[in-house]
Amino acid sequence: MISVKAYAAMNATAPLVPYSFERRALRRDDVQIGIEYCGVCHSDLHSVKSEWGPGMYPMVPGHEIVGKVLAVGNQVTRYKVGDIVGVGVIIDSCNICKPCHDNYEQYCAEGATLTYGVFERDGVSVAHGGYSSQIVTKEKFVLKVDTKLDLSAVAPLLCAGITTYSPLRFAGVKAGMKVAIVGLGGLGHMGVKFAAAFGAEVSVISTSQNKEEDSKRLGATHFIISKDPEQMKKYVGYFDVILDTVSAAHDYTPYLDLLGLEGRLMIVGLPVEVPEVSPFSLIRNRRSITGSMIGSMQETQEMLDFCAEHNIVSNVEIIRMDQINEAYERLLKSDVKYRFVIDMATL
Repeated sequence: MISVKAYAAMNATAPLVPYSFERRALRRDDVQIGIEYCGVCHSDLHSVKSEWGPGMYPMVPGHEIVGKVLAVGNQVTRYKVGDIVGVGVIIDSCNICKPCHDNYEQYCAEGATLTYGVFERDGVSVAHGGYSSQIVTKEKFVLKVDTKLDLSAVAPLLCAGITTYSPLRFAGVKAGMKVAIVGLGGLGHMGVKFAAAFGAEVSVISTSQNKEEDSKRLGATHFIISKDPEQMKKYVGYFDVILDTVSAAHDYTPYLDLLGLEGRLMIVGLPVEVPEVSPFSLIRNRRSITGSMIGSMQETQEMLDFCAEHNIVSNVEIIRMDQINEAYERLLKSDVKYRFVIDMATL
């Protein structure tokens, strides 16, 4: 067994505190990683507070992990000691169902194993995440990271990056298309970067006028205040694809109305309350609403390679491990541009 230091939530209402536990000894297909950076995702906060269902405590969050390979199992072929690698939202799947065979592990018919807060597939061990000094993960669920990129800013790509890259790729976003990103936060700012890199004309739709300057700096051409009926009316039927990254309760209908013929509203934000939608806005222009959940291992590696080629990383604020509870409070106020990342050397 491997002794590990971490920060954990002991219940849904208490702050995170220092915690020690043991990772499993290396199996033949495992990679042992010394964690250098871990992003702070809004889903960490939802999970810690049991807002998406009862949490499993103690809970060590974190699924945006970048670090260095410390050891490998005797059947590992893709990685060696010293390699810089990443681990994202999932760490296992059944590997036998059709989605798994088709390289869509995130849609595993049995349910993919998440990086933390669940039982591993043996039904006994509890998965703990990246707010820790080390992680042991199957080789298949480890990703290569190009060291020419800022590793601290790479960490959020393992969730925020792939969560926005995948739906934009699925929607076939390319040069000449008109794409809108709803919400300019941890997810939204990556959506702007990717859509612009794919060659699309990009717009940002937000409730906050003070985000206009940032949206233009990130690659947007237009900025639309969603609370202004006249601005929204100007773009009715205008967009080919809209990526909705908002996790607060809201009505999908005004965004559907902005889509042209066969336009797609791609959903990656996860409101706690059920969103509203008008069927009339769906049937007009044969519009569709499509959900998207992170991305496969193959697609995530493709995304990381694309980022290395185009020098794309997240905009981050580095924090110490002992600042995590303060970071959660700021996250609730959207007081970050645009992703907190923990320097795990401070653990």
